[in-house]
Amino acid sequence: MITVKSKYTGNLSTEAVHVKSGNGIVTDAPVDNNGKGEAFSPTDLVAAALGSCMMTVMAIAGEQKGLNMEGMNVESTKIMSANPRRISEIKMDFFWENCTLSDKDREWIKNIGLTCPVALSLREDLKQSIEFHF
Repeated sequence: MITVKSKYTGNLSTEAVHVKSGNGIVTDAPVDNNGKGEAFSPTDLVAAALGSCMMTVMAIAGEQKGLNMEGMNVESTKIMSANPRRISEIKMDFFWENCTLSDKDREWIKNIGLTCPVALSLREDLKQSIEFHF
């Protein structure tokens, strides 16, 4: 079954629709690559996907263990290289105020995130700089 349907809508923008849910997203080329920067760029979505994937697998594992995972959040920074133009690094800073996990569970849950499907699918030479502030 098709997962996503996307179309070019002009002016360096695209629209993607998640087939099962009907939810959609719009992308725009970034300002540094002839776009207006009015929406996520495709490479922004890669950074967002990494953070979302990490939190999702951490929440799945944590909740299966009876841990309350609410309050965790991440800030992502994407760094581009010029030649070839590609993402060279994604910096992720995870925060979790009032985290009640033990030190042992914190290390366990961090490892779960670091081995999420998106992290393992990205090129090995794409630097993933991950910091946990909890």
